[in-house]
Amino acid sequence: MNLFKRQKLSLALAAFTLVTPFFAAQAAELSNDGKAAIPHDVQQVIVVDYRAMQNSPAAMSLKDRVLPPELKRLETALKTSGLKVDQDAEILAFASFRAGEGTRIVGIAQGQFHTGAIMANFTKNKTKATALRNNQIYPLGSGGMSVCFLNQTTMVFGDKEALKAALDARDGVTANFLTNTDMVNEMASVDTKAVWSLLDQKGTQTMMKGVLGEASQLADYDTVKNRMKSAHYAMDFANGVKFDMAVVMSDTITAATIATLMKGVAIMKKNNGSPMEKTALDSTIIDSNSGTLTVDYSSSDSQFASLLTSPLFQSVVK
Repeated sequence: MNLFKRQKLSLALAAFTLVTPFFAAQAAELSNDGKAAIPHDVQQVIVVDYRAMQNSPAAMSLKDRVLPPELKRLETALKTSGLKVDQDAEILAFASFRAGEGTRIVGIAQGQFHTGAIMANFTKNKTKATALRNNQIYPLGSGGMSVCFLNQTTMVFGDKEALKAALDARDGVTANFLTNTDMVNEMASVDTKAVWSLLDQKGTQTMMKGVLGEASQLADYDTVKNRMKSAHYAMDFANGVKFDMAVVMSDTITAATIATLMKGVAIMKKNNGSPMEKTALDSTIIDSNSGTLTVDYSSSDSQFASLLTSPLFQSVVK
């Protein structure tokens, strides 16, 4: 199932809900092994500081409301596997990549894993591995999920087909993320952040259609969307809540046009919103610069907590 179909957004402020569940106070950087395990044709990558995430009630509340079922299933499989991911994982990443006519999702966890104890637990439970070249793939319970340790600090997990695609990419059988020059170059602008994500052109177009809501039904939207090239965003909860998103367009006129359109959508929502929702929209800055659309949102923890329960928020995460 397509990850982006689960994330229907209807206004500029709502873009921050696409960050799914995560935040942190330190940089979330993927290792080269982790990057190599992501197939080349990636649609979205989300990378987070998983350990810090668990220390914020605001982040956990956000997670509970917007975590798509596909990602929740991966996380649940890890937690019930006996791998003690809550204790050992430091970085958690999800990558949605194209496979045939659809998409698949692979997860990557980085940390200091007690592989000896994990293998002993597999042996105790008579969990048998399947070999793929030099890789040992272990099933994670009865939910169809599997896991493979690339080394003592990096594991890859997902359904069997997604995991095979990840291992083929990492082993050089197929092209991987590191050969995707456009995405790698885009990553340089966000990979020092606590939480960050990259979207390719198709992922960006899908996201922006949700952000614009009914405005995306305009007759010339199909022409405009083809000028959307990529997007990235970052979010953290270190001092209140802050979200920054940039959408790269093919030209300055398109960026300015979409910015104006998004401002109009925000005004419409503000006119029909509660005082708290109006304050939230007032805290959202929409602009364009040199062919890039930017959306910046910031609030206090208490304001954000109230927004999570508002009709506005509920409407954008359905």
